[in-house]
Amino acid sequence: MTLRFTKHTLANGLDVLLHEDRGCPIVAVNIWYHVGSKNERPGHTGFAHLFEHLMFEGSQHHDRGYFQPLQGAGATLNGSTNADRTNYWEVMPSNALELALWMESDRMGHLLPALTDAKFSNQRDVVLNERRQNYENRPYGLAPMALLAALFPPDHPYHWTTIGEVDDLHAVTLDQVHAFFRRYYHPANASLALAGDFDPGTALALVDRYFGSIEPGDRVSPVRDSAALVGQTRIFYEDRVELPRLHMAWLTPPMFAEGDADLDLAADLLANGKTSRLYKRLVFEERVATDVSATQNSREMAGYMQLTATAAPGHALGELERAILEEIARLVADGPTDDDIVCGRVQAEAQFVFRLQTVGGFGGKSDQLNAYNVFLGDPDYFDRDQQRYHDVTKTSIQDTLGRYLDPDRRVTLSIVQHGRPTLAAADSSPVAVS
Repeated sequence: MTLRFTKHTLANGLDVLLHEDRGCPIVAVNIWYHVGSKNERPGHTGFAHLFEHLMFEGSQHHDRGYFQPLQGAGATLNGSTNADRTNYWEVMPSNALELALWMESDRMGHLLPALTDAKFSNQRDVVLNERRQNYENRPYGLAPMALLAALFPPDHPYHWTTIGEVDDLHAVTLDQVHAFFRRYYHPANASLALAGDFDPGTALALVDRYFGSIEPGDRVSPVRDSAALVGQTRIFYEDRVELPRLHMAWLTPPMFAEGDADLDLAADLLANGKTSRLYKRLVFEERVATDVSATQNSREMAGYMQLTATAAPGHALGELERAILEEIARLVADGPTDDDIVCGRVQAEAQFVFRLQTVGGFGGKSDQLNAYNVFLGDPDYFDRDQQRYHDVTKTSIQDTLGRYLDPDRRVTLSIVQHGRPTLAAADSSPVAVS
């Protein structure tokens, strides 16, 4: 499919993407900063996610909460951070576009004068509490930290989670936070997409009016690093859980790279949905697991395939591990059927179209335009993105799985009940995670 849009770049380096859609009297404002946790370094983690919070706390010309004026105008809004980018968005009635642009521009160009010690300390406490709720006090919640630390070496930008390390969050100073903002949150490291009911000429003039005078900042060099798994890493930790759980992970290609689409479809074939091979075998037929899932986690520098299964009462994680490896080997040897590939393509296309049913939010036309622009430098990537899945064949799935899901180059993580380390998969070593 194609999406009509125009791309403009302001003198300060801000990319502006405009997609006119008069189907409904709403407009989406979506801004991406090309900064995430991968732009941090060991001992200084959690900065990008902390700024996701701080940038809702007011700026120089609106030094109070960010939600009230926009929600008062009928908008919905939010933001998020991951390893590779930070985004903010608003979806509102068309007549509130200027308000959203003014507020977005003020926090881009004038945040630091309003960033006080009190706001900084308050939001750091909010982040630490979020970490406790979503990771430390949630069953199996520390698994992402253990997996990433095992998949990537300590100095690799994907070694830590986006939430950051507790000690780093306690140690960070306001001066360090200011420096991080000046480095990454400026027009030359951002992409702004508007989609919906607006006049492009008028909208572009408003963007230039509010963003054009912001200092560009220095271009940010791409983060480049590599990782490789040599042999197996077999680890476990004890947690407050009812049933043991197994995670298996492999390093895979970056997003949009060759093999990424094959692994997306292979993950669905293996363990997503009740018709998947591992669900039918582990949950339905043999009843050795209560659930099973798989994801190809596509990231800018490298991806990783993750398979997760929870053991049914009375069954060991070793049973699950053997069955998973057998089904992967069977798929490599025999390949998927023609029907499997057709279903996978249809599902991928349906998910793709579903994301584009809205003009904004998490997903939506404006968000997808920014994703292509930030990661590929080419917002007009819709057709080629879909084509990746149409190019998948039986042989390409076999070759890709055989290349990347090597049973001798993986991380195997067992999560077991406190006091029951013998439930971990064989030859696993304890790992400290917090």
